Amino acid sequence: MPNQKSVSGHIVLTSHPSRFGPKPISIQWGAADPMQRGPVIATLTKQGHRNVIGTHSGGYAIYRALAVASGALQSDHRADLTNTSPVEYIGPHPSWADPEKIVSLDPFGATVGEAFASYYTQGYDIRPTIAITKAHINIPELQEAVTAGRLQVDGKIMKAGGDLVVTKAAIEPVWYLPGIAKRFNITEGELRRALFEQTGGMFPELVTRPDLEVFLPPIGGITVYIVGDVAAISDPQKPLALRVHDECNGSDVFGSDICTCRPYLVHGIEVCVQTAQQGGVGVIVYCRKEGRALGEVTKFLVYNARKRQEGGDRADAYFTRTECVAGVEDMRFQELMPDVLHWLGITRIDRMVSMSNMKYNAIVQSGIEIVERIPIPEELIPEDARVEIEAKKAAGYYTTAEVLDSDSLSDVKGRSLAD
Repeated sequence: MPNQKSVSGHIVLTSHPSRFGPKPISIQWGAADPMQRGPVIATLTKQGHRNVIGTHSGGYAIYRALAVASGALQSDHRADLTNTSPVEYIGPHPSWADPEKIVSLDPFGATVGEAFASYYTQGYDIRPTIAITKAHINIPELQEAVTAGRLQVDGKIMKAGGDLVVTKAAIEPVWYLPGIAKRFNITEGELRRALFEQTGGMFPELVTRPDLEVFLPPIGGITVYIVGDVAAISDPQKPLALRVHDECNGSDVFGSDICTCRPYLVHGIEVCVQTAQQGGVGVIVYCRKEGRALGEVTKFLVYNARKRQEGGDRADAYFTRTECVAGVEDMRFQELMPDVLHWLGITRIDRMVSMSNMKYNAIVQSGIEIVERIPIPEELIPEDARVEIEAKKAAGYYTTAEVLDSDSLSDVKGRSLAD
């Protein structure tokens, strides 16, 4: 339980145990040995064991609170992790031991049961922040690609009926605050203060516990879909295709035609399947950053503003209307995105299905080579989405195939809000 203090007749709950109690296990971020690195412990039942700020499950922690408040869940429930270990193992890779490469997820998050077994026997409540399983996915467009002859039913990767066999990983964000601050060229103090203030003081430890350097933010995570042999990801002799896709629920799930999100996602999956069937591997990284991380409400407000303005929806006013509502064009900040690629052990991307300069620059600057960039075919762009595409091209945020034909990849500059 938290400590209690009386202030002017009110009970105030402090967020950390007495300084006279035992110190929690320290975290040495970037250590190659998991025991030296230390486990991420966000338990709510033994406050003295906590060595991070925040709790597991990101934004879903609020639903857990409701379950506890309503009596549906015991507050001291401890997860039984029997038979939950990964069906495929990823890493360790050299990048796991480089604190410059990974700052926004726990590379040991999928194997805490094995890596920290001795702590489990001592009663520590350590939970995975990554889960890896296998599944079949079935997207109608892939069956159309089979019918058209672009994809082949091989019985292993693509099965009859359109089922695609994948390995998938769900990843919760785990932020190493000194590394996050360095990635954004700000001080750790500036980062902590902004996080504290912009969450309404939700996490007081951000400003009261400088000794806690790891934060589990209440945001959406990442899902990785791997097509083909997982081991091929880090094999320099095997081709690798990649699509990094930021969530767009309206298009990805419901097929809204105001943007190119679902068509580009499906095209990326198709390229990944083709690469896997050629002896390589395909990787889809799906990031929960709805509406360029502005949120779906803001996105819909912008839609209204764009379509109701004088002259209707226009490419020359596309970004202006977004800024009028949100104050900024984009809050995805791709600076953290390459971390998941380093966790996977990617060092070279042969086919990157994206023309976004923001994504390209972030990946290349993190030390990963990109050989080829693949645009969305013109015939896949919905008519209502051409305003978006033309706006990004005109603003120089979207690199066209023509530019790549005339310039070397290393000369591509600029910031992109595309796809």
